[in-house]
Amino acid sequence: MAKSILSDKKNSLFIILSGIFITNALIAELIGGKIFSFEKTLGFEPLNTPLFGDFLLQFNLTAGVVLWPVVFITTDIINEYFGKKGVRRITFITVGLIAYAFLVIFLAMKLVPADFWLEVNAVNEKGEPFDINYAFEKVLSQGLNIIFASLVAFVVGQFVDVFVFHKLRKITGKKKIWLRATGSTLVSQLIDSFVVLFVAFYFLGPWSITQVLAVGVTNYIYKFIIAVGLTPILYIAHYIIDKYLGKDTAEQMMAEASNEA
Repeated sequence: MAKSILSDKKNSLFIILSGIFITNALIAELIGGKIFSFEKTLGFEPLNTPLFGDFLLQFNLTAGVVLWPVVFITTDIINEYFGKKGVRRITFITVGLIAYAFLVIFLAMKLVPADFWLEVNAVNEKGEPFDINYAFEKVLSQGLNIIFASLVAFVVGQFVDVFVFHKLRKITGKKKIWLRATGSTLVSQLIDSFVVLFVAFYFLGPWSITQVLAVGVTNYIYKFIIAVGLTPILYIAHYIIDKYLGKDTAEQMMAEASNEA
């Protein structure tokens, strides 16, 4: 009976972590086509610092970066308790679901719009002509580019994260959770930041190399700060999970995950 309850707890923990992981990854893909001004969002003027020739450094970020740090931190928690096998399992499940979303969005774009839908939305709030089907396809087509690029970057980033995490774990042992979690996240995020932008906006889009590099740098700076800032949440998550599983069980799971490396 006790073993059954413990098994249920482990399964429940994996399902909860997987749900957080998949939800944030999928939403990040869908909103990634929007580029927003971080400074203006906070009410400040852009930095306008010269970078890469005439291109100005501004914190123009893809909306997806808001959620990706959560994805990578969840990866580290899964890594900590379920090891490489757990991360690989959830990575492949997520890739499959993102690919499914890609297919559904592509098919939705091919559907012929209803005449009344076009007529009802023929003008915007200012009375200006508005083509809602064009807007729908324009937004989602950028999303498709992001999804395709992210599938490549996501898989590469995940396996780099796992590799670096376990290398650091061998060095730190049970101590310094922040070092292996933050260190692996920062390395994997560096790869993810630039691969996504190069594929989605340079190879498949209209951006120049300087635009890709500038946005990539600002995206990574943001991710760097957030990854460091979320470190206390990592410790809180460990505390909650250890209390939920029981200290002995939690330590056993982490030892098994470590030996797997």
